[in-house]
Amino acid sequence: MAKARSIYVCNECGAESRQYFGKCGVCGSWNSLVEQVAEPASGNGRPGRRSSNKQRKEHKPRLAKTFSQIADHPQTRISSGYGELDRVLGGGIVPGSLVLVGGDPGIGKSTLLLQTANQLAERAAVLYVCAEESGQQVKLRSQRLGINIGSPSSQHSRDLTPQASPESLYLLPETDLETILSELESLQPRVAVIDSIQALFYGQLTSAPGSVSQVRECTSALMQLAKRENITLFIVGHVTKEGAIAGPKVLEHLVDTVLYFEGDRFASHRLLRSVKNRFGATHELGVFEMVAQGLEEVANPSALFMGNRDEQVPGISTIVACEGSRPLVVELQSLVSPTSYSSPRRTATGIEHNRLLQILAVLEKRVGIPLSKLDAYVASSGGLSVGEPAADLGVAIAVAASFRDRIVDPELVLLGEVGLGGQVRPVSQIELRLKEAAKLGFKRALVPKGQKMPDLPLEITEVGRVVDAISTALAFQVHDE
Repeated sequence: MAKARSIYVCNECGAESRQYFGKCGVCGSWNSLVEQVAEPASGNGRPGRRSSNKQRKEHKPRLAKTFSQIADHPQTRISSGYGELDRVLGGGIVPGSLVLVGGDPGIGKSTLLLQTANQLAERAAVLYVCAEESGQQVKLRSQRLGINIGSPSSQHSRDLTPQASPESLYLLPETDLETILSELESLQPRVAVIDSIQALFYGQLTSAPGSVSQVRECTSALMQLAKRENITLFIVGHVTKEGAIAGPKVLEHLVDTVLYFEGDRFASHRLLRSVKNRFGATHELGVFEMVAQGLEEVANPSALFMGNRDEQVPGISTIVACEGSRPLVVELQSLVSPTSYSSPRRTATGIEHNRLLQILAVLEKRVGIPLSKLDAYVASSGGLSVGEPAADLGVAIAVAASFRDRIVDPELVLLGEVGLGGQVRPVSQIELRLKEAAKLGFKRALVPKGQKMPDLPLEITEVGRVVDAISTALAFQVHDE
């Protein structure tokens, strides 16, 4: 009988070591190695050991198949009841998929999934595993959200039909993995929610719940059951202080879709982003608003990130940012003022800091604006993070307008990437951006030269250099009477 041995697993990166060290040799974190008993391998040989010549001569059926030999089984996506969530998932929920939802504490992950489970329970049985709360606590929260959790029904439908029992939302306050797997096999729900994966534990492992080994084994066991029984799983994952899902990346590799729920917890709106999706496009964006009754979808997200267009303030410009296939009109604000220190401050909120420094350098070198002795502050309205280069022109004109104390026309939208030579470079999806601007009532657009323009009710001006763009944009300004 093979002897069991101990290995040491890093809680930060998942690296394994046969010997304990105070510092992980892979990620460099201190005191992160946890002892784990490794089970001896069963069988007489290693997995990669080749068979003997006599065994190779025996005919064995070939397991591999060509694509033409694999039967087509088209699957109909399930509507979650929320259009914003369906958009981020790529058109709906894929049966048998694993969806990981991460986010900061208190951002609304449990609220979103509880409301989604309630919507799905109107058509099929749904199991909500609350590993961090008791059943009474979840029911109290559901009553605040207007969700009526009824008594268990004796019949569980596997089909999403309107005739399914309205009392099909089941609660399971449990942290033991084997109990949860047994309940999933017994109940056979169409959708299950695990809140959260860091609270589950597998009794055969010696490590504490939330460790790398526990999270990996629990997620792997849930994945195998979900694929075998065609159960859709929503898994809530905690995030580290760096903002990444705790686990660490090993958890993201096991699931089909990774969603991040983000936003300022002191603001009303929440953003749901897709960073990995095996069944749809990534970097899609869903917008929700937190109200007293829970989360509500935002029909017009651009209204959240647009200021009052009637209020004329220097240093404000408007851009159209694209999050996946969704265009969002965003207001950029800038303030340039003399500095009181030897080194001026550069502060960016919602804009990448290095991108701001690059634009300020171009404005000083190519346009002649003396920003080396001025503080510069740039922020996006509503707290939306705009990381694409298409916002460069809007940032440059907002900074120039604040420096010259000029008002940019509130009916003007700006699109373009700023090059280091002072050029205005083309941007992607310009037709989609201009259509969104025209739909919201903008009259003029400043765009890069040389791109094909759609036929829209917009006065489009093409520019090739930042100097020309600034003079054209500030010439549009509305003077006070």
